[in-house]
Amino acid sequence: MPQRLCFAALLSMVALAATSSAENTPGLVAEAPAEGRSVATDQGYMVTYTETIPGTDVTFTMVPVPGGEYEFQQGDRTLKVKVAPFWMGKTEVTWAEYKKYMQLADVFAKFDDLGLRKVSEENAVDAITAPSKLYEPSFTFESGDDPNQPAISMTQYAAKQYTKWISLLSGRFFRLPSEAEWEYACRAGSDTTYSFGDDEEELEEFAWYDDMNDYQTGPVATKKPNAWGLYDMHGNAAEWVLDAAEAPEDGLADGATVTSEEAIAWPTKLYPRVIKGGAWDSFAEDCTVTSRIESHDDDWKSNDPNVPSSPWWFASYDGQLVGFRVIRPLATPPRSEQEKFWQADLPQVSEHANRRIDKEGKGERGLVDPELPKAIENLE
Repeated sequence: MPQRLCFAALLSMVALAATSSAENTPGLVAEAPAEGRSVATDQGYMVTYTETIPGTDVTFTMVPVPGGEYEFQQGDRTLKVKVAPFWMGKTEVTWAEYKKYMQLADVFAKFDDLGLRKVSEENAVDAITAPSKLYEPSFTFESGDDPNQPAISMTQYAAKQYTKWISLLSGRFFRLPSEAEWEYACRAGSDTTYSFGDDEEELEEFAWYDDMNDYQTGPVATKKPNAWGLYDMHGNAAEWVLDAAEAPEDGLADGATVTSEEAIAWPTKLYPRVIKGGAWDSFAEDCTVTSRIESHDDDWKSNDPNVPSSPWWFASYDGQLVGFRVIRPLATPPRSEQEKFWQADLPQVSEHANRRIDKEGKGERGLVDPELPKAIENLE
């Protein structure tokens, strides 16, 4: 075959592969839509799409975030972060979504009683922990637990386990964003104090903040979104990201160009960790793109009567400020590399979870896979 024909055939095969990938991947289409936002990639066009949590009627919407370069401040260093495309939750994870995860404790307990879907050394990689029942639900739900309000009071470990649950259930890789990814998505192409500009007088159009909703979180997606269609990036629930609050001492060089994953300050101690965007009781100056809250597990679990305290829940006023949203990278890493985004990053966290489950009977452990919804249905 002449070289020109070989090249043409190769191009045709590449185009066909891209079309096939787009047709089989939620949130990807082969051609740019006539209406609505889209992000062009070598795999097709990323578009906004809706996920349904398998086995439920609960849905959540994912919004495309284009790749690009972001100047990110990490401690006293400025990094040039190359951000790869991803989808991000249109809103914070709501109670409608999170309560489905909370219900797994009872489900896994029933499986244990019946000797079904046992966790073993061979399949433990597909297991998650489900949070213990709330010690005092009225306290946790004091700031609201309507289905369309953001879920709050969970630890970072619980949020990460949630992302593992939704990933293994759906067959698509979800995780928490890094701090650089979160800021990049919040900015939505802007270079101002807030995603919409510098005037804090406009913040009330975009955010629930400074106790605007009578000491409660606001219903999600009722304020204005940023330019990329993301709601409540300022205020409402402050949002977990992957990073430790303290930049690593032997970290990246000032001015280095790195990927968003390379820019993550992976935690080496329990706290402080980073929570972004400000919350429903934050002042305007604490709801900027670069604002951060630093976690403090000892203080935030001060009302927990258990020793050790829950690895899944905070029990304090400050804990009621904390929620999260998920992202789904366009490029899915190998399964072996996904665990670091989901699992406890310190032995003491996993040890506390195991002790609560195995010795105290609080919380549960169980397998998650696409067959889980059918197995739950068979229990009923």
